[in-house]
Order: sequence, then structure tokens, then C-alpha cells
Amino acid sequence: MNTTQRLGVIGGGAWGTALAQTASAAGNAVTIWAREPEVIADINGKHCNELFLPGVALDKRLVATGDLNEIADHDTILLVAPAQHLRAVAKELSGRVRTGTTVVICAKGLEQSTGKLLGQVLAESLPEATPAVLSGPSFAADVARLLPTALTLAIADQDKGRSLAERLAGRHFRIYWSDDLIGTQLGGAVKNVLAIAAGIVDGRRLGASAHAALVTRGFAELRRFSEALGARTDTLMGLSGLGDLLLTCGSTQSRNMSLGRALGEGKTLAEVLGSRRSVAEGVYTAAAVVRRANDLGIEMPIATAVQAIVEGRMTVDHAIDALLSRPLKPEA
Repeated sequence: MNTTQRLGVIGGGAWGTALAQTASAAGNAVTIWAREPEVIADINGKHCNELFLPGVALDKRLVATGDLNEIADHDTILLVAPAQHLRAVAKELSGRVRTGTTVVICAKGLEQSTGKLLGQVLAESLPEATPAVLSGPSFAADVARLLPTALTLAIADQDKGRSLAERLAGRHFRIYWSDDLIGTQLGGAVKNVLAIAAGIVDGRRLGASAHAALVTRGFAELRRFSEALGARTDTLMGLSGLGDLLLTCGSTQSRNMSLGRALGEGKTLAEVLGSRRSVAEGVYTAAAVVRRANDLGIEMPIATAVQAIVEGRMTVDHAIDALLSRPLKPEA
């Protein structure tokens, strides 16, 4: 067991709860902050989170709070707020955390209004923090049940990366560290957009061959875009890039793929979102990705089609026809 550290988790949804569970299992003293009073009551009284992670028994050592001040003085903070709320939460923390506190971004996306990476948002909103990113192929239910999972932890200081990886890791939770924060963020952000497209293919019953082609060409888009922004190829080929893409595009446990599948089956975006408490980040990230890609002169036809569909400017069938009608070209 690792030396006990005080670790705070901001976000009482499925992913935040799962990370709190595995961090506690690794020997950390974990406090989780949640907005919902019923989540706080369940974690403290019943050792569960029936609202967001039903059927999973939580470590009895986990403590939940609704007071952000109880998180701010912890040694390390996992920031699991949804991507579009990260700026607001980081601003709430500013002035409360100690300078140099490691704040680990655990959301995946780009800020819709600015197109900025979440690391940039954190630097602007919480400049006293030392930023890190945790990303990779992982479903909350698997992590919470301590099933084998491997993720990438990106931080500029590799000694800190090694130390933090050792604190978070357990027998079933492997952490590989990296200093490529840009690549680690972009793999997780862009794959959410592509997972919506993969879900649409599934929902329209276009077949396994079409699904494989979509994921492969989608990965080509992800690489072009991410490398233009400074990501390393080896990062994109790793857990936080290709690994996360394969998982998210391959299972309807993925919120983004299941949303795309519902769209492919003929449901409207409003119908899908209205029936959910969880956030499908790809809906909001699509516009930011396409806008930045256009600024860079990078073609991303799949991401562009997803943006048009979720914004109601194009039907699913029209988008499919447009993609299939594109001119033939060399693969490379």
C-alpha cells in the first residue's frame, strides 16, 4: 500500500466516484466533493452512489462533502467537473489552494466557447496550480469495480509524474506517465466527437465494415488535428489516443457512442439529452474542434458532419451521403 496522502476529488458523478474509489483502494485518504445532497448522503451513509453509479459498493473510508473548502487544502486534487464547467470550478478554487498543488484534469473535451484545451483553461483560472492530465480507455463502472484498467498521466515534471502515478496506481489500476499534456488532452477530447459518429453508424445499421472504416479515418483526423497543435505521435498511438478511441467507439457503455446510436436510430438530440443526467462531451466539443481545425486549414470531414448533425443543420442521412460522396484520394 502506498504512503497515505490526502486526495480530493471534485465531482460526484460516475467518473469522479470511480476515481475516488480506486484512489482510496490505493491507500489515499480521499474526500469527494459533490453538488447533489443525495449523493453526499449516499456516500457517507450508505457507501454507494445510486444516482450516478448504481449497484457499486464504495469503500467505507470515502468521505463526501458539499464544501469546496474541505477539498482545497488537500495534497492533490482530481478535477472531474465536466469540461464546459471546468473554468467555473477552477475559479472557485482560486485563492483557496496552496501554490504548487497538483490539480489533475480528469475531464475530456475542449471549451466550446473559446476552443481552448482544458489545460489552458486551468492555467487561466487557477494559475497557482501545477497542472496534470489523467486520460485513457476507461469506463467508470469498470474502474469502480476495480477491474483492470490502464491510463496515461501527463505532467511536465516527470519526477512528480512518477510519484503521483505510484500514489494512484493499484493492482488493477495501472498508470503510465508522460510529459505530453497536449497529446493526452486532445486524444480524449477528439475521440468523443468521433464516438458520436461511430454510434450513428451503429444506429443506422451500416455494418461492421463501415464502423471499422469510420474509426480508422476518424483516427487519421484526430492525428492531423492533434499533431498540428503540438501533440506527439507516440502519445496519440497510446492509451490516451488510440486506446481511448477504440474503447469509446466500440461500446454503448460510452455516453458519446450511445448518444450517436440514438441519433442514428432516429431520435432527436433533445430527446436523448432530456432523458439523461450524464454529459456527452462530444456534443459540445465538436464545434470547438471544427472551428480550430478550420483555422488551421485541416480537413476533418467526420467531425464536421457530427457538428452539423448535433447543431441541427444536417440530417443523419444527408451527412452519410456527403461523406460517401467525397472525392477519392490517396490514403496517406
